[in-house]
Amino acid sequence: MSLEPSLGAAGTPRTRRRPAVTTEPPLVRRLLIGIALAFVGVFLFLPLVSVFAEALKDGLDTYWDSIREPDTLSAITMTLLVAAIAVPSNLVFGVVAAWAVAKFEFKGKSLLVTLIDLPFSVSPVIAGLIYVLLFGSQGYFGPWLQAHGITIIFALPGIVIATIFVTFPFVARELIPLMQEQGTGDEEAAVSLGATGWQTFRRVTLPNVKWGLLYGVLLCNARAMGEFGAVAVVSGRIRGETNTMPLQTEILSNEFPLSAAFAVASLLALLALLTLALKTFLEWRYGDEMSSGQPGH
Repeated sequence: MSLEPSLGAAGTPRTRRRPAVTTEPPLVRRLLIGIALAFVGVFLFLPLVSVFAEALKDGLDTYWDSIREPDTLSAITMTLLVAAIAVPSNLVFGVVAAWAVAKFEFKGKSLLVTLIDLPFSVSPVIAGLIYVLLFGSQGYFGPWLQAHGITIIFALPGIVIATIFVTFPFVARELIPLMQEQGTGDEEAAVSLGATGWQTFRRVTLPNVKWGLLYGVLLCNARAMGEFGAVAVVSGRIRGETNTMPLQTEILSNEFPLSAAFAVASLLALLALLTLALKTFLEWRYGDEMSSGQPGH
């Protein structure tokens, strides 16, 4: 509780307590906190512990053998490759879209913002089916693509396209409100001093949003590596070729022993925990800068 200095009757400094924000009795506060912690423990902590416990149940040797299995290594490679393509693509799109929305006025601006939010409202499975209808062998562009030897569905390009679709709002949605709050004053000052458009972006706009950009990239990367629905539709689930880690986990969960499925799932959990740790560190270390968008000194 914050304290403010004030003067007493004899002119000596004293402290005055601000009124509490909440007026609930301590029992109610403890009850609410307990419910929140219980929810987190039951639905988040216990499943996470169970994943690692099941993955290591048969020992480290079995765990590493499951990870080194050729189909699993192929799924890990595919996941990292797809993320390595999709995340930078969304980074570029997010920066460009946020810059256009926040810094310029143009016709169709509200439509662009609505389209950016589209993946949040469309089921990933539906998105995958749309791409199959467009680029599949019986789709609108399928015959032309086959005639030119181009394979998109049931191959890496289709997985990348589906992943880009479900993840492209994350970077843009982090940057748009940040850039709108900052306004255009810094850019106008830079231009008035003779800076070019590229110099203004590189030396003014980008440093002001670097922490928000990094935060959006982390979220985008986490979703890209964990996406299941859209990728399951466009990949064909071909073992050793088009499976990603979530798909490989689903396939192994239908086989015996289950420790192999939990081993792959534990890798996904570790990646999620790493993303969470980086997110928490950024919020702790650069919280003020991320909220204001101002570079540190």
